Amino acid sequence: MNERLIYKDGIEICSEHFGDRKDPAILLIMGAQSSLIWWEEEFCQRLADAGRFVIRYDNRDVGRSTTYEPGQPDYTFEDMADDAIRVLDAYEIEQAHLVGMSLGGMLSQMVALRHPARVRTLTLIATSNFAAGLPPMEDKIIDFFSNVQAIDWTDEESVIDFAIARSRILVGSKHPFDEKKVYRLAQEDFRRSSRMASINNHGLLAGGEAYLARTGEIEAPALVIHGTEDPIIPYEHGLNLVNEIPGAVLHTLEGVGHEMHADDWESIIDHIVNHTLTTRK
Repeated sequence: MNERLIYKDGIEICSEHFGDRKDPAILLIMGAQSSLIWWEEEFCQRLADAGRFVIRYDNRDVGRSTTYEPGQPDYTFEDMADDAIRVLDAYEIEQAHLVGMSLGGMLSQMVALRHPARVRTLTLIATSNFAAGLPPMEDKIIDFFSNVQAIDWTDEESVIDFAIARSRILVGSKHPFDEKKVYRLAQEDFRRSSRMASINNHGLLAGGEAYLARTGEIEAPALVIHGTEDPIIPYEHGLNLVNEIPGAVLHTLEGVGHEMHADDWESIIDHIVNHTLTTRK
């Protein structure tokens, strides 16, 4: 693991990389409110050990990347998608395999449409194009996030409690909830964050609709990974992506929620490694 700060176009992006630069590159794009540490280090290293050069990075408003005043994000989803290209440019990578989780999967779709020559394959985990008619998130998710104003974002324990509660409501029935691990990750997240309260800016962003309406135009080979008990982006969203992206394939995680549990890593990594052997037609 090696940290690198990228400065481009007035934006600072914190990244870390694993593995041999001569190997095919995988760019990991995480979801809303989540810094790069939620792509767990062991997960990244196992991908690298399988012969991939792995990069994870902080999106804007999380971790050590550029943050904006809470409630005043001066950027769009398109800007976030272009940040992925800024990272690839900094590493001098012409083409990469993109792996996106949740919001990161939405951004990955946008990158594939905005910059198709830069994307070798897509792996879309627990994500959607949010097409009309798909089921909404469960009420318990809406209720939970309606109370974020009560969080003291300057207090470590308050933020950790929030992260634990958030993770707990996202899990499925297959795996036990690992509170100790989430506590450790949330503590690390808090201690490396430049402005924790800014993570809520992701919920205020606009843009992306024109690209997500063009999912059927994606040319990169796509692997969709989705849990059957995802309470925030229901399983039907994954099925829809498989139907809309030409040639997309599905890996179903039975009994899994909006999560990447360590007990599923072997299966997920095997599918990603095999998928990234794919060549574009």
